[in-house]
Amino acid sequence: MVEQLFERTFGRSPQARAYAPGRIEFIGNHTDYNGGCALGAAVDRGISVAIAARNDRECHFVSEAMNQEVVAALDHITPLANSFAWANYPLGVIHVLREEGFSVGQGIDLAVASSLPAGAGMSSSAAFELATAYGLAVLNGFEVDRKKMVQVCRRAENEFVGMPCGILDQGTSAFGAPDHLVHVDCLTETFTQVPMPGSCHLWIFNSNKKHSLVDSKYSERHRECSEAFEILRHAEPEAACLAHVSPSTVRAQQRELGETGFKRALHVTEENLRVKEAVEALKSGRLEIVGALLTASHQSSKTLFENSCAELDYLVELLTDLPGVYGARLTGGGFGGAVMALTDTTFEDLEGPAKIASCYTEKFGIEPTIFHTRTGKGAGQLVD
Repeated sequence: MVEQLFERTFGRSPQARAYAPGRIEFIGNHTDYNGGCALGAAVDRGISVAIAARNDRECHFVSEAMNQEVVAALDHITPLANSFAWANYPLGVIHVLREEGFSVGQGIDLAVASSLPAGAGMSSSAAFELATAYGLAVLNGFEVDRKKMVQVCRRAENEFVGMPCGILDQGTSAFGAPDHLVHVDCLTETFTQVPMPGSCHLWIFNSNKKHSLVDSKYSERHRECSEAFEILRHAEPEAACLAHVSPSTVRAQQRELGETGFKRALHVTEENLRVKEAVEALKSGRLEIVGALLTASHQSSKTLFENSCAELDYLVELLTDLPGVYGARLTGGGFGGAVMALTDTTFEDLEGPAKIASCYTEKFGIEPTIFHTRTGKGAGQLVD
């Protein structure tokens, strides 16, 4: 537990505790930073922090996953490197909160613990940022509305950590609720909870294929999408962002876009439409349609956005052939990582997870990590 870690490390009790869930990208692959819509699911596990003020101007961080204590100066916050880089997430939150005018006037001791499976693409970074932000708010006696908290944490990741992510991760973690997905309009930064039938189950199949150069490839895709929009905005000037361009315009501009730009733009514009269709299908309980959209999303990520890999493709192929599975797709940035499946209650009874594990291990010589989850509560203060 995070309280015990805090007490062992710092020799006292924490003054505040906070929690934020991990998230699954349900559908909307790479639409977020392109101004589109996405659906996310806050899961029932996440990141917990315990925090207390110090009498000096130092920030001390300890993680149950790391065998080290990281120390940084409150009055000289700069990004850390190498094995200390994990502390950039809370440091970035402190930095942005102070820039936004919130009082963080003392050094802190902070311990962090996770119940998320490692490498499953559940955005532990966004959860770490949000849990830190809520802990700091309690500790320093200021209030921040949920949307502002999301924006602060996204700025921390974009500007301090240096990852050009959209707002899906933080938004889903902040606005999650049991038996609901979170619809994120990334252009207007609005968040809406979408009911999901309680009979639905979410399964994560971590390929245990390490992400291949994910940071550089993520940045590369970000650049390719920006370049495509620069071309398309002249053909469709009313479009405020790439995701709002119509797929027909993309097809009409194929020669100007070139092969790579065309693929990236077609994926984003069609994926944005799939998100909208998924919301409507969920509202009417048409889960077979939702599942088909999930699988179509994966195929688009594979062929157009080219952020899948053989291991993820095989998992999706296996899953979509099994009874009890509505649909499956890669989740998160891609280039390795995990696949998400939407199933009914019979999937586990029919030994679906065991069949997937056996076939996958036989083919790749790697055992997948399988994680069953339901939707959970959003970020906030932890109280006894």
